[in-house]
Amino acid sequence: MDGLKHLLVERPEPGLMVVRFNRPEVHNALNTATSEDLYKVFGKLAFYPGDVRCVILTATGEKAFSAGGDLKERQGMTDEQWRAQHAIIEEAAYSVINSSVPVIAAVNGVAFGGGCELALCCDFIYAARHARFALPEVTRGIMPGAGATQNLPRAVGIRRAKQIIMSGLPFSAEEAHEWGMVNEVCDAADLMPKVMSLAKTICDNAPISVRQIKKAVNASMNMDLQSGLAFEIQCYERMISTEDRHEGVRAFNEKRKPQFRGR
Repeated sequence: MDGLKHLLVERPEPGLMVVRFNRPEVHNALNTATSEDLYKVFGKLAFYPGDVRCVILTATGEKAFSAGGDLKERQGMTDEQWRAQHAIIEEAAYSVINSSVPVIAAVNGVAFGGGCELALCCDFIYAARHARFALPEVTRGIMPGAGATQNLPRAVGIRRAKQIIMSGLPFSAEEAHEWGMVNEVCDAADLMPKVMSLAKTICDNAPISVRQIKKAVNASMNMDLQSGLAFEIQCYERMISTEDRHEGVRAFNEKRKPQFRGR
């Protein structure tokens, strides 16, 4: 993808996009340009994913997924400049959340502050065993502002989330897994192969079905049961008239792998 300063975008398999933070010399700290890059990549995935069926968000290097906001860039900012820059960070984080296709975080090292928040914006998190997480904003006189106060309680429960955010203390990948924030912890060498395998499985499934499932599950967090069940049926109805639904049934009866077209 042209015009990106601090992200690398790869298309290793049909339907699969790999997005890498690419500032390893500063532990992939999130400056303004990186946030602008994230919005350029993910903003369009909310409404028009094209042939993208799944995204992996990871980073170059072995030490850091992202150490969080670039405080050197922020040094000396006026209040108004800080607010304007943070609006860009918000747009970037929300664009990851609003992606209509699944986004998997492959956390290959430190994920602190905004880096931890961006991992939480993804649908699944796989982490290398040496990865560490933290939301240390409270130790800098601020608080998380890219979704963590909303996403973390949904993952680990409200009491654990308050402890993590109010203390600012780091925690291990194993702890994150035990608390329900991380789906799986892997040896560093196995991280990308495992995430790639999961992503390929998702890419092979019916893309409209996957998108509608994501929409229904996300909506369930903000609905009572009856409203959620009604919304689920709305999502289900979207698939009945698709070519992929016909293909899935044909493939089952013909004992072959379906070839889904996203139509």
